[in-house]
Amino acid sequence: MADNKNTDNNLVENENDTEEMTVTLELDEGNVECAVVAIFECEGKDYIALLPMDEEGNNTDGEVWLYGYSENPDDPNEEPELRNIDDDEEFEKVEEAFDEFLDSVEFDEMV
Repeated sequence: MADNKNTDNNLVENENDTEEMTVTLELDEGNVECAVVAIFECEGKDYIALLPMDEEGNNTDGEVWLYGYSENPDDPNEEPELRNIDDDEEFEKVEEAFDEFLDSVEFDEMV
Protein backbone atom coordinates (compact mmCIF):
# COMPACT_ATOMS: atom_id res chain seq x y z
CA MET A 1 0.00 0.00 0.00
CA ALA A 2 2.58 2.58 0.99
CA ASP A 3 6.00 3.21 -0.41
CA ASN A 4 8.94 5.38 0.47
CA LYS A 5 10.57 6.86 -2.64
CA ASN A 6 13.89 8.66 -2.49
CA THR A 7 13.60 12.39 -2.93
CA ASP A 8 16.06 15.22 -2.72
CA ASN A 9 13.63 16.95 -0.33
CA ASN A 10 12.47 19.55 -2.83
CA LEU A 11 8.82 20.14 -2.27
CA VAL A 12 6.98 22.54 -4.54
CA GLU A 13 3.44 23.39 -3.52
CA ASN A 14 0.93 23.99 -6.27
CA GLU A 15 -2.46 25.57 -5.87
CA ASN A 16 -5.12 24.40 -8.27
CA ASP A 17 -8.57 25.84 -8.88
CA THR A 18 -9.87 22.98 -6.72
CA GLU A 19 -9.41 22.53 -2.98
CA GLU A 20 -6.92 19.68 -3.51
CA MET A 21 -3.33 20.50 -2.58
CA THR A 22 -0.62 19.03 -4.75
CA VAL A 23 3.14 18.96 -4.59
CA THR A 24 5.82 18.19 -7.12
CA LEU A 25 8.55 15.83 -5.96
CA GLU A 26 11.89 16.08 -7.70
CA LEU A 27 13.01 12.44 -7.85
CA ASP A 28 16.04 10.88 -9.49
CA GLU A 29 13.87 9.57 -12.33
CA GLY A 30 12.15 12.93 -12.87
CA ASN A 31 9.42 15.08 -11.36
CA VAL A 32 6.26 13.46 -10.00
CA GLU A 33 3.09 15.40 -9.25
CA CYS A 34 1.40 14.15 -6.06
CA ALA A 35 -1.85 14.90 -4.30
CA VAL A 36 -1.51 15.50 -0.57
CA VAL A 37 -3.64 12.86 1.14
CA ALA A 38 -2.87 13.89 4.72
CA ILE A 39 -0.39 15.39 7.10
CA PHE A 40 -0.56 13.41 10.33
CA GLU A 41 1.35 12.74 13.54
CA CYS A 42 2.99 9.57 14.78
CA GLU A 43 4.87 9.42 18.08
CA GLY A 44 5.28 13.19 18.23
CA LYS A 45 6.60 13.61 14.67
CA ASP A 46 4.79 14.86 11.57
CA TYR A 47 4.46 12.81 8.40
CA ILE A 48 2.85 13.34 5.01
CA ALA A 49 1.02 10.87 2.77
CA LEU A 50 1.24 11.57 -0.97
CA LEU A 51 -0.68 10.03 -3.84
CA PRO A 52 1.50 10.03 -7.00
CA MET A 53 -0.40 10.99 -10.17
CA ASP A 54 0.24 10.37 -13.83
CA GLU A 55 0.26 13.04 -16.55
CA GLU A 56 -3.57 13.09 -16.60
CA GLY A 57 -3.76 13.61 -12.83
CA ASN A 58 -4.87 10.04 -12.06
CA ASN A 59 -3.56 7.38 -9.70
CA THR A 60 -4.55 3.98 -11.03
CA ASP A 61 -2.62 1.71 -8.64
CA GLY A 62 -3.63 3.28 -5.30
CA GLU A 63 -0.02 3.50 -4.16
CA VAL A 64 0.65 6.03 -1.37
CA TRP A 65 4.08 7.39 -0.49
CA LEU A 66 4.92 8.26 3.12
CA TYR A 67 7.57 10.78 4.20
CA GLY A 68 8.67 12.58 7.32
CA TYR A 69 7.40 16.17 7.18
CA SER A 70 8.53 19.36 8.87
CA GLU A 71 7.80 23.06 8.65
CA ASN A 72 9.77 25.96 10.05
CA PRO A 73 7.52 27.39 12.81
CA ASP A 74 9.45 30.67 12.70
CA ASP A 75 8.89 31.19 8.96
CA PRO A 76 5.55 29.94 7.60
CA ASN A 77 6.59 31.04 4.09
CA GLU A 78 9.56 28.67 4.04
CA GLU A 79 9.05 25.48 2.01
CA PRO A 80 8.24 22.42 4.13
CA GLU A 81 10.86 19.68 4.11
CA LEU A 82 10.37 15.99 3.43
CA ARG A 83 12.63 13.25 4.67
CA ASN A 84 12.83 9.63 3.71
CA ILE A 85 11.84 7.12 6.37
CA ASP A 86 14.87 4.84 6.28
CA ASP A 87 14.22 2.86 9.47
CA ASP A 88 11.93 -0.14 8.87
CA GLU A 89 10.50 -0.02 12.40
CA GLU A 90 9.68 3.69 12.08
CA PHE A 91 8.13 3.09 8.65
CA GLU A 92 5.89 0.32 10.01
CA LYS A 93 4.68 2.59 12.82
CA VAL A 94 3.99 5.43 10.38
CA GLU A 95 2.17 3.07 8.03
CA GLU A 96 0.01 1.85 10.93
CA ALA A 97 -0.71 5.45 12.04
CA PHE A 98 -1.74 6.30 8.47
CA ASP A 99 -4.05 3.27 8.34
CA GLU A 100 -5.63 4.39 11.64
CA PHE A 101 -6.03 7.90 10.20
CA LEU A 102 -7.82 6.46 7.17
CA ASP A 103 -10.09 4.39 9.42
CA SER A 104 -11.02 7.49 11.47
CA VAL A 105 -11.76 9.49 8.30
CA GLU A 106 -14.01 6.71 7.00
CA PHE A 107 -15.78 6.59 10.37
CA ASP A 108 -16.22 10.38 10.41
CA GLU A 109 -17.68 10.31 6.89
CA MET A 110 -20.24 7.70 7.96
CA VAL A 111 -21.37 9.68 11.01
